[in-house]
Amino acid sequence: MIRAFHRFRRRWPIGVFLWAGACGLLVGQESVSKMSYLENEHLRVGVDLELGGSITWLSANSRKGNLVNNYDWGRQIQLSFYSGPNPFVPEGATVSEHWRALGWNPIQSGDCYGFRSELLEHRNDGERIWLRCRPKIWPLKNRPAECEFQVELRLDGPAVLLRGLMRNRRADPTLYSGRHQELPAVYLNAPYHRLWTYTGEKPFTGGPLSEIAKKAPGGFPWTHFLATESWAALVDEQDFGVGVWHPGALEFVGGFHLQPGTGGSKDSPCGYLAPLHSEVLDRGIAYEFRCELIVGSLEEIRARVASKPRQELPHWHFMKDRQHWIYHRVQDQGWPIQDALVLTTTEPDPQLISPAVLWQAERAPVLLLEAAFEGEVESYGQVFWKPIGQPNYSAECSRRWKWKRDGKWYRYRLPLTDSEHYRGSMIGLRLDPMDHGGQAGKLKLRRVQLVASDPGSPDLEPLLR
Repeated sequence: MIRAFHRFRRRWPIGVFLWAGACGLLVGQESVSKMSYLENEHLRVGVDLELGGSITWLSANSRKGNLVNNYDWGRQIQLSFYSGPNPFVPEGATVSEHWRALGWNPIQSGDCYGFRSELLEHRNDGERIWLRCRPKIWPLKNRPAECEFQVELRLDGPAVLLRGLMRNRRADPTLYSGRHQELPAVYLNAPYHRLWTYTGEKPFTGGPLSEIAKKAPGGFPWTHFLATESWAALVDEQDFGVGVWHPGALEFVGGFHLQPGTGGSKDSPCGYLAPLHSEVLDRGIAYEFRCELIVGSLEEIRARVASKPRQELPHWHFMKDRQHWIYHRVQDQGWPIQDALVLTTTEPDPQLISPAVLWQAERAPVLLLEAAFEGEVESYGQVFWKPIGQPNYSAECSRRWKWKRDGKWYRYRLPLTDSEHYRGSMIGLRLDPMDHGGQAGKLKLRRVQLVASDPGSPDLEPLLR
C-alpha cells in the first residue's frame, strides 16, 4: 500500500469552450431565443428555453448590460458532467476529434456542432424558475444524453440560488472512475477578466485575497486552484462582477480566454470559472448540488459567504451518497447508497480518497471510523493525511491500524497527533483499507469523522446495528 502513494492525481475536466472551427459550428451567430426571467431590486436572471434552460442573461440593476458570454453552446452558465468511457463514441455516432478526449460529457445548452438540448418542462411563477431538459453530449453530433437535468433558480438579494440535479439513465452499468464535475460552468464577458479568491490557510479571518494569474496566450487557458473559503469571483477593473459560492467545494478551475477588457455576449473573449467535485456518476444516480451566483463587488461577495454557517471539522456520513469520495482499485455496490458504502476489492493497493477539505491538525487530533470489515487473512488499514501545499500523499504522513475481520460493526478511534508530521493545516485524507495485494476483502464504511480529543474513549468500540 505504501509504495504507490504517489501514483494518483485527480483528473481535471477540460473547460468546455469552443475554439473556432473545432466542430464546424458557426460560432458567434445570433440565435432565436425564448427567454424566461426572474428579477428583484438587485438583479435580473434569464434562461433560454431554446438552449435547455441554460442561464444566458445575468445583470445587475445598477449597471447596464448582460454579464454572461454566449459565443457558442459551450459557454453560458450551465450544468456540465463527465464520466467514462474515454473516448465515448457510441455506434453510429459522429465525434469531434478536437473534443473526443472529454469522454461522456452531457452539457445543458447543446453540442459542439450547434445542436440544442431539448427542454422537457418549464415553470416560472415569478419567485422560482424550475425546468428539466435532456442534454446533448458535447463532443458528439446531435446525440441526446441518456440522462436528465433539472434546474431550480430563486433570487435572494444580490444572489441567484441555483439547485442542479442530474438523473443518470445510461444503459451502461460500468462503474467508471470518479472525475471532476463543473458545478456549474460559468462564462462571463471580456470585462470580467480578473479572477480572485482566498487561497490561505485561515479562511474567514479577513486575510488578503489572491488574484489567480492569467496564463500566457496560445496555450491551455485555465488554472486549477484551491479556494479555501469555497468561493471565487470574476470581476472587472472596478472589482465588480460575479462570485460563485459552492458550500464545501475547495477545488476550482478558471481563467481567461483571448484578449481581456473589451467584448460582449456574442464575442469570443471570455472569463471562465467552475467549482469542482470529483464524483462517480454510475447508472441510476440522482446527483444534486447547490450553489450561489453572487453579483456585486469583491467585498460584498466575500461578506455574503462569510455570513453563512459552515462545518467546523470534516465529517463524512455515507448514509445516502459517496460524500464526494472517489476510489482507486475499489468498487462499491453502485447506486443507491443505503446506510453505508459497501466496498470490495481483490486488487493490490486499494484507495479511498476524500474531497479537498481544510482543517487544523491541532483542532482535530482524533479520527473516528465506523466500519465493518471481512477478510480472509489478518489485515491492516492505513490512513494518510495531506498537509496543505504537499502535492501527494506520503507514508510519513500516515497511521496504520488492525482490522477486526468478523464482519461486525466497530468504532475505530485513531489518534493522529502521535505523528510529528500531523501539524498545521491539512487538505485531505486517503484511506487504504488493506495492506496486502490480491486478497479478497469487504468493507462497510458508514462514517469518517475528525474530532477533538475524547479522553477515556476506547480505541475499539463495538457498535450495535
